[in-house]
Amino acid sequence: MTDTTNVSTATDVPKYSSFEDMELEENLLRGLFSHGFDKPSAIQQIAIKPIKDGRDLLAQAQSGTGKTGAFVTGALSRVDSSLKKVQVLVLVHVHELARQIAKVAKSIGSYMNINVLCATGGPPVRDDIKALESGAQFVVGTPGRIYDLVTRNALDRSNISVLIMDEADQMLEDLFYKQVMCILEKGFPAKTQVALFSATMPEQVVAVANSILRDPVRILIAPTAVRLEGIQNFFVPIDRAEFKKDCILDLYKNLSITQAVIFCNKRQNVDMLGAEMLKYGFPVTCIHGDMDKGERIRKMQEFLSGGTRVMISTDMLSRGIDVQQVSLVINYDIPTNRESYIHRTGRAGRFGRKGTTINLILPEEESTVRDIAEHYDIPINPLPENLSNLL
Repeated sequence: MTDTTNVSTATDVPKYSSFEDMELEENLLRGLFSHGFDKPSAIQQIAIKPIKDGRDLLAQAQSGTGKTGAFVTGALSRVDSSLKKVQVLVLVHVHELARQIAKVAKSIGSYMNINVLCATGGPPVRDDIKALESGAQFVVGTPGRIYDLVTRNALDRSNISVLIMDEADQMLEDLFYKQVMCILEKGFPAKTQVALFSATMPEQVVAVANSILRDPVRILIAPTAVRLEGIQNFFVPIDRAEFKKDCILDLYKNLSITQAVIFCNKRQNVDMLGAEMLKYGFPVTCIHGDMDKGERIRKMQEFLSGGTRVMISTDMLSRGIDVQQVSLVINYDIPTNRESYIHRTGRAGRFGRKGTTINLILPEEESTVRDIAEHYDIPINPLPENLSNLL
């Protein structure tokens, strides 16, 4: 898979047009090819080798352009398969993304005899402790569970050579910042390299990153290069919040949807809209952070398998989750910050595919949408009356 992402980086960071040129060991190459990678994407061309070479990294690239493949491949290249100790730790903010990354690591590392552990809240912590004692080498987890394992002295950090934070702007802000800092303060070997990845890198996050990275390779892109060119952005003006539901029902009737994600800012709106659509005979799946883990896993599997065509979610699904068939994103609520808009729209148009975003805009949300459009130079046009050719 290839793409033409506009990635800018320091002039001294070379690009590699093939995986073979990166000096990756044979079993890792076999795993890459069997996973479905043919040639490296733009971010993979420049991010894999610095990780392999032990450099700290601050990396930014558009959604759906291969960031996971980049850091998983780079990290696997640092693993000694004969050492049955944790050597790679990947921190992410939600269970669903952790499971997805663990699945990719197992696939790419399938010929390397690598033990991968996905450590998130939900299952008994003793199961994770047992997996660590059995020789887990590549651990992907959420901050809460990883902190629990560290404080119990169950997660031996003495052999960790790579620490990765995916969706770094989430990990270094708000709720997760304190947890992440507590994990870092527990101590890692001096040799441990740190790599931060995200599609968006606000200035305040870059400032925090600068305090924890050592002479990092920087791969950053301008705000106007973050947007995905293959995604059309439209808006529908809505006079009152209660009219949004009717607009969604009309869109659902008139669009030929393969799979779509509808984003709400609050779980109450997720539940309300889901109940309304089911009442009118439109099958949907709803998911948000207040559901227990088992229910979330079941609902994600239902959507990923195509059991339902529409997922209604809070922002917990806006980052990293890869559903190849999603071609439409609807913002029932306009996100409260610019970065969330980019991540939400990135659920459509994965790996260069065409996609569509439709925004339902209340009068009080117009200035927010205007700011997003200007900051990222995104044309957001009125939704055309003829929707037949939209998807």
